[in-house]
Amino acid sequence: MNGTEERLRRWRLVLGGDDADGTGCELRGRDAAMDGALDALYGNRGPDGTGAGGPRAAGLDASAPGVARWLGDIRTYFPTPVVQVMQRDAIERLDLSALLLEPEMLEAVEADVHLVGTLLSLNKVMPETTKETARAVVRKVVEQLEKRLSSRTRATLTGALDRSARVSRPRHRDIDWDRTIRANLKNYLPEHRTVVPERLIGHGRAARSVKKDVVLCIDQSGSMAASVVYASVFGAVLASMRALATRLVVFDTAVADLTDDLDDPVDVLFGTRLGGGTDINRALAYCQSRITRPADTVVVLISDLYEGGIRDEMLKRVAAMKASGVQFVTLLALSDEGAPAYDRDHAAALAALGAPAFACTPDLFPEVMAAAIEKRPLPIPDMTEQR
Repeated sequence: MNGTEERLRRWRLVLGGDDADGTGCELRGRDAAMDGALDALYGNRGPDGTGAGGPRAAGLDASAPGVARWLGDIRTYFPTPVVQVMQRDAIERLDLSALLLEPEMLEAVEADVHLVGTLLSLNKVMPETTKETARAVVRKVVEQLEKRLSSRTRATLTGALDRSARVSRPRHRDIDWDRTIRANLKNYLPEHRTVVPERLIGHGRAARSVKKDVVLCIDQSGSMAASVVYASVFGAVLASMRALATRLVVFDTAVADLTDDLDDPVDVLFGTRLGGGTDINRALAYCQSRITRPADTVVVLISDLYEGGIRDEMLKRVAAMKASGVQFVTLLALSDEGAPAYDRDHAAALAALGAPAFACTPDLFPEVMAAAIEKRPLPIPDMTEQR
């Protein structure tokens, strides 16, 4: 196939083959099958190929067998990232959520974070026959995320905890010589070619006791689904670190403390109820009541900041926590999608209190937590690049 024919083939797949596509290109074999799978979702035909003509409009029928065949087809013809996008489009454009309540359908779907969010939103109406399959799908995604994120998170935070535990009167074997020399360069004696260390800087001895308290406060409104998934995984990773005492709180208009489930993030996720209202003030009041060591506490609020509670009280509560020594972090999202729609007035008000709100990717989250633990400036990404 020459370059012109290949370009026509690609345009034909993009345009869908209607009378006005202008390519005059006929697809055969695998290309025709791929086009059929695309047309079932983005065109006007169902999985059985019936219905032709007219502009492209969503046409995948809602029968379980037809959708199951279509799911098999797209996994055959397209790479996994494309499959996940097409599945998400099918769920959103064609309202196929009800079909995900059937075990056979769940077994055919390519699992990802967005599918987990959909399943969690359906949790309360899910039949018992489906729940076991749904948990297996969620567990598969959670294990993939843990494998991707846990090692780096532990390594980054362990380093931050060690640095934050440095002491000014260390034992000889605990002296951090690099930092001690840098801190005493002004005391260099040229005639003796040496530095006189007036101040010793050392590492704190490895302690079995808890060094920092972390509170994850997660908005479980429907728009925060991916953030809830990632935060639950990170919560489990943080809870596995002996130097951290981790609490996980989810909220809508009510508040639920899921700390006791942190040993299994799947239990945490099925303890959420995506889609409710939002009362940030109430959630922060609960978190504030559980803080016993403010100078050694990091509170992470993950929310789009659309407050249904008392705005002024929420801001006063954040100001009070910061004044007591709490490191307060506000994340508009914890996902790969960047900044969502969010309440800009509340974000500006929090920034004025020294708690800037920004979207954070899962890969950046360990660095954000490390900075909060060490009480240094947060690595805030450029918000204009996130929109």
